[in-house]
Amino acid sequence: MILGHGIDVADLARVRVLLTKMEEDFLHSTFTAAERETENLPEERVPFFAGRLAAKEAIAKALGKGFTGNIAMRQVEIARRPDGSPEVRLRGAAKEAADSLGVERWLVSISHTELVAVASAIAVKT
Repeated sequence: MILGHGIDVADLARVRVLLTKMEEDFLHSTFTAAERETENLPEERVPFFAGRLAAKEAIAKALGKGFTGNIAMRQVEIARRPDGSPEVRLRGAAKEAADSLGVERWLVSISHTELVAVASAIAVKT
């Protein structure tokens, strides 16, 4: 059963500016250590972080909360499975919100063009 769905689009130009002018603040306030440590080729950094940003927003929307109240960006982690697909890991208030809805798993898709990254997140109860 689908419990929630969220979609978000991130502008790669905006993320490029954030990585150029505010890299330390942007990365540390938005991404977990595991997300920041994921290896990327330099030309893949912008689409990688834009896609992860869009996925975090999509997950927050699927929870029906957005990033309001106690739910923070770093409570939503987008890990990479061995096959390269995204895996959702929640902590704190984000995990509590998912648990209260009965979310048992996530279906997440991330894609990008030269201009934008888009992500879709579906909260599922099996």
